[in-house]
Amino acid sequence: MVNNLQETHLNRARASLRQALSWYANLRKPGMSAADVELAGVVKPELEILNTVLSKLERHLVKIAAFGLVSRGKSAVLNALLGQKVLQTGPLNGVTQYPRSVQWVPSDKIQVELIDTPGIDEIGGDVRAQMARDVAQQADLILFIVAGDITRTEYQALVELRKSQKPLILVFNKIDLYPDTDRETIYRNLQLLGAGNPLEQPLQPDEIVMVAAEPAPIEVRVEYADGMVNYEWETPPAQIEDLRQTILKILNREGRSLLALNALLQARETEARIAKKTIDLRSEQAENLIWQFTKYKALAVALNPVVILDVAAGAIADLTLIRSLAKLYGLPMTGYQASKILQTILFSSGGLLLGEVGTSIIFGVGKSAAAIASGDNPVNLTAFASSAIAQGAIAGYGIYTVGKAAQVYLENGCSWGQFGASTVIKEILSQVPKDTILFRLRQELVEEYRI
Repeated sequence: MVNNLQETHLNRARASLRQALSWYANLRKPGMSAADVELAGVVKPELEILNTVLSKLERHLVKIAAFGLVSRGKSAVLNALLGQKVLQTGPLNGVTQYPRSVQWVPSDKIQVELIDTPGIDEIGGDVRAQMARDVAQQADLILFIVAGDITRTEYQALVELRKSQKPLILVFNKIDLYPDTDRETIYRNLQLLGAGNPLEQPLQPDEIVMVAAEPAPIEVRVEYADGMVNYEWETPPAQIEDLRQTILKILNREGRSLLALNALLQARETEARIAKKTIDLRSEQAENLIWQFTKYKALAVALNPVVILDVAAGAIADLTLIRSLAKLYGLPMTGYQASKILQTILFSSGGLLLGEVGTSIIFGVGKSAAAIASGDNPVNLTAFASSAIAQGAIAGYGIYTVGKAAQVYLENGCSWGQFGASTVIKEILSQVPKDTILFRLRQELVEEYRI
């Protein structure tokens, strides 16, 4: 049952990303207009990100990033998981100067990429701070390494990492340096502080693990067969199995859902950047287009004497405007899709639908009657003109409102709709079981997605 749910989440995420790429596929076709060529060049980095995210999803590749202050043993923890010293460690602070990725194959069914990062307190300046945010965005799971009680700097870094909306495991490293009593006291403190918010529930067992990735050498007494005694320094084996088993448990229980959710979060942010760039390039054209349709619809409805044709012509104008805006934004739009958007807009805008249709009928009937009875009677002509002006003004207001609402939908790219990133994120979070590490993430996002 759990595996079926995970597979569903993965398939929904794939469908969402494929839809996103298909929406923007027309920006990569030959024979485009100069405006489309300009837009395609501006959003090219974002389209490459969407392709990369989809590729990662197809390969079932899980990325786990390690963060922490210098000398907390981030590289040592990852080396211990790997079972060999691949990443450089040493007594000097800041051995890791830039993110480095290594492959980890904990089982035949799981592909994992471990990402080592520089110490958080070493990251200075906008460039390196952005580097940390980029790594956190790519990660499906974050390991936050500490080596004792959390400092103020660590707590601030933890709060910042929580904003990346990624599941996080707090790793208490170097436990070999603490007596059992102190170790348990620190563990309880970490449970309370590790949530990054005093109002949140304490960390659960899956969210906090104690390890000794690179234990300090200890002096041992060696007795030889001839009775001689010597003292030697010996390095104990790493105590890493609890972390390895915790990670494997999480990946088996919810790994594909983690992959799906992270891909969708990345897609949503990427589509938001595409939207902003598109808005910057096309906002003036969009406003002009909406005003053109407003004038045309108002004039057409005002001059048409037949009631039924007023309503039908108004609906056709609304649909045409939506499709024209979609084309302006570089998004393909079928008549069916335009009609679905129009329905959503009309039913979410209070009395707009009933108001425009009702007044169209009322004024339309009066206008038709005046047109039939007008002859050369100036009174009837005046009545016709009054009804026409009122009906045209209402129709113009209606299509302007529809246009502005459609603009909001289209500026969000394909985050809306059945396979939109936001829609599928909400679905996944609403189905997260309470015994998963994703459940805390659901609690953090509950207001944003109104689950």
